[in-house]
Parts: sequence; C-alpha cells; structure tokens
Amino acid sequence: MENDQVLSSLLGEVKGAIIHGYADVKVKNIILDSRKVLPGSLFVALRGTQVDGHQFIETAAGLGAIAILCEELPENVREDVTYIEVEDSAGAMGLIAAAFYGHPSKRVKLVGVTGTNGKTSVATFLFQLFRALGYRCGLLSTVQNQIEDDVIPSTHTTPDAVALNALLAQMATSNCSHVFMEVSSHSVAQHRITGLHFAGGIFTNITHDHLDFHKTFDNYIKAKKGFFDALPKSAFALVNVDDRRGSVMVQNTKARIETYSLQTLATFKGKIISDTLAGMHMEINNQEVWFRVIGRFNAYNLLAVYGAAVLLGEKEEGVLTELSNLKSPPGRFEQFHSADHIVGIVDYAHTPDALENVLETITHLRQGNEQVVTVVGCGGNRDAEKRPKMAEIACRYSNRVILTSDNPRFEEPIDILDQMRKGVPPLDYKKTTVIEDRHEAILKAGLEAAPGDIILIAGKGHENYQDVKGVKHHFDDKEVLMEVFAKRAGN
Repeated sequence: MENDQVLSSLLGEVKGAIIHGYADVKVKNIILDSRKVLPGSLFVALRGTQVDGHQFIETAAGLGAIAILCEELPENVREDVTYIEVEDSAGAMGLIAAAFYGHPSKRVKLVGVTGTNGKTSVATFLFQLFRALGYRCGLLSTVQNQIEDDVIPSTHTTPDAVALNALLAQMATSNCSHVFMEVSSHSVAQHRITGLHFAGGIFTNITHDHLDFHKTFDNYIKAKKGFFDALPKSAFALVNVDDRRGSVMVQNTKARIETYSLQTLATFKGKIISDTLAGMHMEINNQEVWFRVIGRFNAYNLLAVYGAAVLLGEKEEGVLTELSNLKSPPGRFEQFHSADHIVGIVDYAHTPDALENVLETITHLRQGNEQVVTVVGCGGNRDAEKRPKMAEIACRYSNRVILTSDNPRFEEPIDILDQMRKGVPPLDYKKTTVIEDRHEAILKAGLEAAPGDIILIAGKGHENYQDVKGVKHHFDDKEVLMEVFAKRAGN
C-alpha cells in the first residue's frame, strides 16, 4: 500500500507536533535515507548512532521532499516544504508509519517475543504451529521474514518502523490472521515498534548481551521491560518465571499476566521426563508429549509456544499434537550426522548463557565416552565483556576447544581471540587451540574427531556470511561441516 496520504491525517497520534507550513499536503512515501527521496516524500531526520539525519534535510528538500519530520528546524526553512517539529523523530515516525499503512498491526493478531535467548525459536515455532493449525501467518525474525511460503530476506532482528509497517501491511493484505515477531531491545529503545498494536508479548529470559549499545545491564533490562509497559489491556504478557527478572518485566504492564515454568507453579507448567538425541519426552499441564526438538532450553521454548497458542484461543490437545511434529529452526541446535557416526551440531549460541545452555544439553545427551569438541568465536564491535566468559564456558564443558573467528566486523580477529584466551583456565591450556581461520578451525575439529564424538560449531548458526571490514563474504558453518563429513567418507 503506497497510496498518497494527507499529512494531517498521519499526525493524529503524534503529541506536541509543531507544524511549520501546510498540513494538507499529500505524502507519497516515508523515507529515512535522503538519497532515496522522491518528489512527494516525507523525509524523517533521525539522530542515529553513526549519522544525524538532520544534516541531510536540505538535500532531501532539494530532491523534492514535500515534508520533513525533525527535532530541530534547519537554518534554511523553505516555503514549499512543510516541517513537522517533534521532540523525538523516531517515536513520531513509528506513529506516522502505522497511520500511513492503515494500522496493519490492528488487522492481524500480532505477538511479540523478547528476551536474550530463544526469540527466534519461539517466533518460528509459533509460525509453524499456527500454519499447521490452518491459519495464514507472517513471521518477522532474525533468520528471515516470511509470508506463508514467501521468504523476504532479513537484515535486522526488527526492521525500522517504516519497513516494519510496510511488511505488516503486506501480511494483512495477504489475509494473514497471525503474525509472530522477534522484538529486540534495540527496536524498543529506538522506537521501531512504536505505534504497533500487540495481541500478546512473550518474555523468554535475560542475560548480559548488547552492552555495546545499551552501555549498562540496567538499560538493557529497561529496554526489554519497555515492550511490556506498552502492551494494551487487551493483550497477554506471558513470562518465564524461572528467570528471576520475569516478574520485573511485567511490573508495570496493563496486559493480562500469565506465566510458564519448569521449576515452580505457573499457568503453563512443564517437566522433562527424558531427553535424548532422538527427541524429548515432556509433561505439560499434566499431559505427556514427545517432541522432536531436544534440550532444556527448548523445553522452555515449547512451553512459551504452547502457552501463547492457548492464550490465543487454541485448544490444548490440538496444540500439543502439532507441536510434537515441529523441528528446530535453521541454525538452532541443528544436527548433522556423518557416515561414521560423528554428530555435528550448528547453533547460533553467541552469548555466555546460550553457549552454556547448549553445552549443558550436550553433556546430558552423552551416552558414554564421546568427546565433545567446541568451535567458537565472538563477534567484533559487540559486547567485549562476554569474550573471556565464552571461552571459559567452552572449556568447562568440552574435551577440546578451538577458538576461532566469528564476524570480526571492524576489529582484528586476533585481538578478539586474545581477549577470549584470557578466559581459558590454566589447566585447560593444553586442550585449547586458537585458529583464526574459521574454515580451517571447523576442518580440524571434524577431521580429528573419532566416531561417536560430538562437534559443536557455535556462534553463527543460520548465517551464511562472515562480516569482515564491512564486507559480507559467503561462509556457512553447515556447508563446511558437510565438506568435512564428505572428506571423512573419502568422497
């Protein structure tokens, strides 16, 4: 939907806006990048972490912008341009974008999933489940955005407010009844979800992450909590009460609070009966079910999905039946088996908590004397505090550890590895190897493994690239693992 919209009709929910010029001009589209401005565009001047959009107001006006949304008027105010002066451009943009696209989030049942770990799995499981239950659905996730079978590549966990509303409008027009989306802490702090109407919100857990952006853990918690603070009375807030901050998340929410747990009383209570590489046997609200996905972390994910589905009005038995058939999303504890019985596991674990969850699961799944080999790195230009912790956790649970490059971005890989190496306990020096080249690291792990061993390749999961100096080079952990298995088989 890109029909012309009268500017004044887009500003109804924007508080404190001061309009300089004519409010009845027609807006053809909303643009954040001044280079993409066309005649009739509304240009939004955002103050970003790298660039201030206010520097490009004159450029946008020169290219034909009919209106400018800004926090500060430029020195040169044109008579043929309408300026909307607001306190916060990002927050106002969310409200304007929602209005421009006809409030698409109100035309679907939109459920947001937030937390440090598990967002992708829960959102993807919900998408798969509701499709299996016969609904047309949309998915907004780190891995990909999807409308039924149509995949739309994803570049951020949560798109900007304009792209997000455009996607939701596309989903509503495609007759999707439900949309499931990951809600990142960045998206809350940067107002990307402002103006959206949620039918429900899910909290998975919270551990240290993204401190490069939020600076402090308290700020990170506040960002996650902000999502629940904004939920309407009509929504549900489903929280993991085994996480000690679960109750904090919903302290100020207007939504109906519901809970899930493996350890204590909750609306949706689970218990793991058995857990093997073949599957997991659980009891959920006094009903026993066998699942294809495995691991304690997935038990929590399944409880969140089950709870959300029931809160959305689905029958318990139908939900459990379909859940038992679901498979893990790409790069989330994804298993591969060689001809000589080596198990390769590719997982997105890129936080200390996520890595520990995966390695604890592998430890519980071991049947005998299998060796656990972990290949792991840390991304550049991200929270550096977690680097030594990741290495220590890998050493604690593994027989052998290979520290390697992840997405170095604009840092030198060896500098990141030096910081990781500081977390290696002296007693574990001998079992730890540093190989900067990730391809070489995975080859070494795979070719030196013995039949029955378990190789964990952690950190990148579904990603099919390596980000080096601003360039994304093709790289897929799964492809390299398959290459290793082929070499072992002599192919």
